[in-house]
Amino acid sequence: MLLGIAGLFVALFTGLMLQLKLQRTAQQRRLEDELRLPDTLRVVTLSGATTFFTYKDEPMGYQYELVRLFAQEQGLPMELFVAHHMDEAVSLVRSGKADLCITPHAVTRSSKDELRFAGPEELSGLVLVQRRRAAGTDSTHYIRNVSELLGRPVTVLRGTRAADRIRHLEAQLGGPIKLALIDSDTTNSEDLIDQVATHKIDYTIIDQELARLAKTYYPNIDVSLEVGFKQRLRWFTSPERRGLAEALDRWAAQLPRLEQASEIYRRYFELNKSELPEEEPHQLPKTLTDNKRYRWRGELAHIHEGGISPFDHIFQSEAKRIGWPWQLLASIAYQESNFKPSIVGWSGARGLMGIMPRTGRIYGASPEQLLDPQVSVRVAVDCLLATERIFKSIPAGDDRLRITLAAYNAGPAHLEDVLRLSAKYRKGGHDWDEDIEPLLHLKSEAKYYNDPVCRAGYLRGKGVARYVDQVMSRYQLYKSKGTKIPEEGKRHGLD
Repeated sequence: MLLGIAGLFVALFTGLMLQLKLQRTAQQRRLEDELRLPDTLRVVTLSGATTFFTYKDEPMGYQYELVRLFAQEQGLPMELFVAHHMDEAVSLVRSGKADLCITPHAVTRSSKDELRFAGPEELSGLVLVQRRRAAGTDSTHYIRNVSELLGRPVTVLRGTRAADRIRHLEAQLGGPIKLALIDSDTTNSEDLIDQVATHKIDYTIIDQELARLAKTYYPNIDVSLEVGFKQRLRWFTSPERRGLAEALDRWAAQLPRLEQASEIYRRYFELNKSELPEEEPHQLPKTLTDNKRYRWRGELAHIHEGGISPFDHIFQSEAKRIGWPWQLLASIAYQESNFKPSIVGWSGARGLMGIMPRTGRIYGASPEQLLDPQVSVRVAVDCLLATERIFKSIPAGDDRLRITLAAYNAGPAHLEDVLRLSAKYRKGGHDWDEDIEPLLHLKSEAKYYNDPVCRAGYLRGKGVARYVDQVMSRYQLYKSKGTKIPEEGKRHGLD
């Protein structure tokens, strides 16, 4: 009897110990899983000016380049998913289909209950966008503190944080601000910044990070006055991704000392990307050899005896392959590099014709070879020929030429998006002025770049349209100097 009870006790004790061991093993495995970095880092983001976009078919974006730096340092391959809205990104992370979201999310009490915030932290508020103080050139009052906004005209998007902030300021300051509300269906924050820079409106209020980026495109704006409380913004993962979160936090603590991270910040938020003329064009000499230097849209250009640049012979030779006037290639070169063959742009575009390294490799040129003018123009013409073939369904003429130039600047995928938007919203029209240019502008609005027909995401389309306009205007200037346009060029609408 006693032996039977003892045996039962031993069996129960053994079973209990086994169960506890299994539980500890399971807990240990869960802990190891939580602490283990993923084999492949699956990243989700929203497309946008500071998060992720493609430019000349290269993936870019401040947040994207930061997470790519993290993945490289950890030795992790990376997969990228682009979500249409933040709820979708949160769902992908919570479900385990993505490991990390790099579109900064506000750190709030409620969001901390379901997400694990990690990595770089930003403090971003709202700032006033106004033109810089410039003696004698602008009569608009320069705002030094928020109390001076009383009675001033401020234009913002309806239903935004900026609109709410102005109403709060009116209550705090005890007076009215001349608030102009614009529907976001027709205008976005980047449009309002452009309108301030070009003197169409006097003031707007936008998010600080976008303002810092915008200042690199518009050197004449001032974004120094903060008008709202700063918000904590961070990347996020799921609470179960403890090891990833801790690795991100350790890495983020080192960011201020990482030279590569500083260079990424400098390229996006400090290097000048201005597209606007600093002054009106000067009167040009009657012939290209009357003077050695002139200004075009504020740019100092050098005129060489008998032509436009030291590279005219290259343009003339390569233009025969595409049937374009050589002056059009010269205009592209000036737009891309100011005729500086060794230049490397903020985006990584290299050489006389602004070729991206990935494009160069496709056409058999290394990054170093792209700094050779002969190679640069050859690759540019190869690229233009390939781009023209993509849009061969559009009749030859001015519209196809401008679409080709836009695709050369932005990448063909964005122009294919624009044509699909045109098919959806404009009955498939491809008229540059009526269809393509307006839709290019809309490619910076989430409503349109997140449209199901779009595949390439966000594009700063206003800059692309301006690029085409400046290339064509300069080409007309070069043509006006009396150089004969070949018959092939006339067939492209270049009379």
